[in-house]
Amino acid sequence: MAGEQNLEIAKRAYAAFSAGDVEGAMQNMADDVVWITPGNSAISGTLRSKQDVGALWAKLAEKEFTTAPQFWLSDEDRVVVLTQTTLAGEHADQADVLTYRDGKLIRFQSAGDTALLERVFGSA
Repeated sequence: MAGEQNLEIAKRAYAAFSAGDVEGAMQNMADDVVWITPGNSAISGTLRSKQDVGALWAKLAEKEFTTAPQFWLSDEDRVVVLTQTTLAGEHADQADVLTYRDGKLIRFQSAGDTALLERVFGSA
């Protein structure tokens, strides 16, 4: 049951994010969420708060970031989203792994085109 609930929470969050509803996208996010962006770009690294994630999202919005989920997979604690992203007019595939505890997102880790992040945001 938790897996199905987490999947629905994730779907609502992605829909809110895509609609520009930051509050709705963060509704079920833990205040101390761990957010991991891979690579060596200026935005890569590990964030440890909802506030820092909001600042990251603002940087992404400046570069016209969008995400279009294609496939959803889940188990009891994790939701995996295979998505197509657009950043500064370039397209890439990405896999996001969202981990939930008690209906709250506690960890987000993406795997995608790190070279694209470096082209758009520069190297760290």
